[in-house]
Amino acid sequence: MSLITSTAPHIRSRLNTQKIMLNVIISLLPCALAGIFYFGYRAAIVMAVAMVSAVAAEFIWQKLAKKPVKVNDCSAAVTGLLLALCITPTAPWWMVMIGSVFAIIIVKQLFGGIGDNFLNPALAARAVLLASWPARMTAHIAVTTFPGVDVVASATPLAGGEASMLQLLFGQVPGAIGETCKIAILIGFVYLLITKTITFEVPVVTMLSAFVLSWALGMNPVTTVLSGGLLFGAVYMATDYTTSPMNRWPRVIYAAGIGCMTVLIRKFGAYPEGVTYAILLMNILTPLLDRMLPNRVYGHSRKKEAK
Repeated sequence: MSLITSTAPHIRSRLNTQKIMLNVIISLLPCALAGIFYFGYRAAIVMAVAMVSAVAAEFIWQKLAKKPVKVNDCSAAVTGLLLALCITPTAPWWMVMIGSVFAIIIVKQLFGGIGDNFLNPALAARAVLLASWPARMTAHIAVTTFPGVDVVASATPLAGGEASMLQLLFGQVPGAIGETCKIAILIGFVYLLITKTITFEVPVVTMLSAFVLSWALGMNPVTTVLSGGLLFGAVYMATDYTTSPMNRWPRVIYAAGIGCMTVLIRKFGAYPEGVTYAILLMNILTPLLDRMLPNRVYGHSRKKEAK
């Protein structure tokens, strides 16, 4: 029998990695179902290829590296599903597979595995796919709820397409598989809050900062927050445990940076979307934010902590 000692305060939780990842998968089901409803079998194929590729890549890497196989923690499956939901349903299977393998091997495993990566794996893979095959990644299609109906290329609201507020909320606009239906994302957000998988600061501050800055710059703030992948990124990508700050005030600054940077990229950049690069840039700043604004250690003064 071994005795483990540690300093106070002592925090107990029933959550482990597997339970957290299963909560994320459950919360993503409304987005996945909405994507299949609007885009048909194409969306289902993209999700299946992405998840299988991610799990297989992690399993093979850990076997070859003679490391403990941990695919049962479901983190690889979550990465694959997140990647699938933030790319277009017209993406070919080989491109989806490359994205999943890159996310798992390059971004996650080469830095030590889960908990050691400094970038969000799914978003980093999306950025690489955008840089490598921009035409394929932005080849969005008009939504249809009728199986067998031919689909046509169409512009997203960020690229000049027109859409009402209700269309933006219910996902009746072209875009990525899981990013279009905002109602589905909000359902997942509520589930994550109820299960205490995430806290509200990052999503709320991200959306609020984007709303305020877009209004100040003369943009339509409602269209800004409901278009593209901002809401999806704020709820699912920016809240990643490993790549977001640990403490409250750093999280607030981190989230505000994501919202403001997204708006600035959309307003002044050549690329109509900006949330991917905004989150990745703030991922890089996360260690600095935690270092500059450390959490107060119980029993220590702020002056001693600063030293």
